[in-house]
Amino acid sequence: MSLTSRQQGAITLASGGLLMGTIGVFVEEARLDALTLVFFRCLFGFLSLAAYCAWKGFFTRAQFTRRTVTLALISGVLMVTQWVGFFDAIHRTSIAVATVVFHVQPFWVVLIGAALFNERLGADRLGWIATAFVGLVLASGVLATDTLHGHSSYLIGLGEALLGSLLYASVTLIAKSLGQLRPHLLTLMQCAVGVVCLPLVAPLVGSLTLTHIGPMQWFWLIGMGVLHTGLSYVLIYGALPKLSTPVIAVLLFVYPLTAIVVDAVVYGRALSVPQLAGMGLIVVASLGVNLGWPLLSLLMPGVRARSHAK
Repeated sequence: MSLTSRQQGAITLASGGLLMGTIGVFVEEARLDALTLVFFRCLFGFLSLAAYCAWKGFFTRAQFTRRTVTLALISGVLMVTQWVGFFDAIHRTSIAVATVVFHVQPFWVVLIGAALFNERLGADRLGWIATAFVGLVLASGVLATDTLHGHSSYLIGLGEALLGSLLYASVTLIAKSLGQLRPHLLTLMQCAVGVVCLPLVAPLVGSLTLTHIGPMQWFWLIGMGVLHTGLSYVLIYGALPKLSTPVIAVLLFVYPLTAIVVDAVVYGRALSVPQLAGMGLIVVASLGVNLGWPLLSLLMPGVRARSHAK
């Protein structure tokens, strides 16, 4: 039985999300600092994406105007910075917590878009955003004072994941303005920024380990570049044009849900009930924002009904 284009897209996007959900294991098992992890992710991601783009014939002059290259390089600085923050957040918190906190980025996109482009938010959207940040507080575990007592590193990790989500939201808005540039090439240039810039800034902000890396560490490093930057992005970008917004909104949560399961199964770090409830609020709020669900009518159906009657 042959699959329809939509079914193929759904399977492909879900596969990309499942693959991305395992990146935390590679981060933990490589046992290297965040700068080193991101440098090699960029290096091997660049090589794999360059091979794919060359095979598909994406390298055309029309793709590389002065404007697209400039914006792509700016997005590269933001993307590489958020990768470093996210990986360090995993080290300081856990795979599940860092991933859940990071996935409030769709709400930053809405808020930044409203601030920059005077987009009207409306009561429903504001309500969903407020719901998401209540979920963020629960999911982060900051209310568990016994867990956080004396653990400033954990709070730093939460801050890094939250800042990473804000930076990624900025990357998303830049990408939207680069409609003529293939997303594969955008990611390729972002990786190039990491390969060039990280060795230059490492002496100022941290360390970069380029020697004395063991065979198994190379396995995890190459995997992050080829699997989580090359293959996963090819799967995700290839699936998006085949799917409607509602389907995409739902399937994008395969990634954080996979990360939660992986963290619990591999490392025994299951989220608490309040944290899972927070994750649920973030998922529902994200769907509400993306799909335009009317929050007021859900909470107060009588009020919305009377307003329509008038």
